[in-house]
Amino acid sequence: MWDEKTINTLKEKRAKHATGGGAARVEKQHASGKMTAYERMEYLFDRGTFTEVNSLVESRINDFGMDKKKVLGDGVVTGYGRIGGKLVFASSQDFTVGGGSLGEAQAQKICRIMDMAYDNRAPFISVNDSGGARIEEGIDSLSGYGGIFYRHSRFSGVIPQIAVIMGPCAGGACYAPALCDFIFMTESTSQMYITGPAVIKAVTGETVTTAELGGAAVHTQKSGVAHFSYPDDKSCLNGVRQLIGYLPSNCEDKGVPFDPGYITKATGFQSIVPDDKKKAYDVKRVIEEIADRGTFLEVQPDWAKNIVIGFIRMGHRTVGVVANQPNVLAGSLDFNAGDKAARFIRFCDCFNIPILTLVDVPAFLPGKQQEYNGIIRHGAKMLYAYSEATVPKVSLIMRKAYGGAYIAMNSKGMGADMVFAWPIAEIAVMGADGAANIIGRKKIEAAEDKEAARAEIIAEYEEKFMNPYVAAARGFVDEVILPEETKARITDAFLMLDGKKQSLPAKKHGNLPL
Repeated sequence: MWDEKTINTLKEKRAKHATGGGAARVEKQHASGKMTAYERMEYLFDRGTFTEVNSLVESRINDFGMDKKKVLGDGVVTGYGRIGGKLVFASSQDFTVGGGSLGEAQAQKICRIMDMAYDNRAPFISVNDSGGARIEEGIDSLSGYGGIFYRHSRFSGVIPQIAVIMGPCAGGACYAPALCDFIFMTESTSQMYITGPAVIKAVTGETVTTAELGGAAVHTQKSGVAHFSYPDDKSCLNGVRQLIGYLPSNCEDKGVPFDPGYITKATGFQSIVPDDKKKAYDVKRVIEEIADRGTFLEVQPDWAKNIVIGFIRMGHRTVGVVANQPNVLAGSLDFNAGDKAARFIRFCDCFNIPILTLVDVPAFLPGKQQEYNGIIRHGAKMLYAYSEATVPKVSLIMRKAYGGAYIAMNSKGMGADMVFAWPIAEIAVMGADGAANIIGRKKIEAAEDKEAARAEIIAEYEEKFMNPYVAAARGFVDEVILPEETKARITDAFLMLDGKKQSLPAKKHGNLPL
């Protein structure tokens, strides 16, 4: 028989570890509207599948009274399990233990579970709820962040990485989530900021709250740092589970293949998109018509609303969508839209997700502020992303496609595999009104009836250029299609392209215009 004391020692250690920072701190965590680190892991993973790793790790630091503060697990729960049956690895910081502060041992645990995710080519999820670096451990805590940042960067494009902010995430710690593919935030309890209110007050004299500085609304609506926000822990974790369902496990996983037998017809496009190019409409309704019913998951819905990005399923296969939104800025591309679209395009390309581009764009947004904010640099990111992407790329020109913005929206010249256009599509350097003012200026000035002359030039320009057939005649549009043919033709194009193999020139890497 094994010695009972030996068995009980392990049981006692496990029981002590499970209480985190103790009952009082757990109660305080609940009172603030937050789940504990363990509860989050149990809720995130399929029931009964979460397995903890390194539960008995503790800090080796004894300075500044740390010998009396040591807790098994050192303020983070790490492990693996299944989400929708898919293997996933995760870490969850425990705010009940020293405010979730990161020290040497906690960093080692997080790095270890990240390595396991990479070695097994499985997604990694990081739940952040921490006051930052553990001051008592000095350089060891800072070095720990370095190891985490290094892994996020090295594993980028190999496995999907998701950060979930469920409490404070301040200072340099913010850069770990920033290196992930997607960031989730809870609306009432999460904050992200580099310098806190006290520092800002001391340096600038400005008084701000943590919510004003780095709450979920700030990062989903203004900064563009975060991608999703939810009211509370449970709804946020449900959102993470939903996203995982769309993603492949790694860069070599092509995901669920297209099932053409599942595709249904879509006939409502003409009732959504008016042929009057001056009238707005909601492009999300077009996306929902193309997608398998109820499968559109929009990414960053509250930031740079003039462009829409997200995931859909077509015949069960995940497809990434990039679409101009005529309801906002007439669908023009501004500097934020360039960043939003470019990063999403590159994510899809990393993980073999085909890209559908829906085009209705009048221009890159003009204006002094756009130039000052670097629209040239930010717009170039989008050009770079589309050109670099080797996944299947299909475009549909729905209505307007003018100038440089037309080129940027996955035009044939940018490497689109298939380009379709509706009969109402207009593909030109600019709209007919603007073109008439330039190319017909002298004729209009010399005419007795200037309005009649201008109308004549507009009509001539529209007849010669403002239709898809000129572009089709030159091969820039592969086919002009009827609205009722849209879903079938797009699906058939993706099926044809499913075996596409394309490689980039041999090089270390390109130089993305950051």
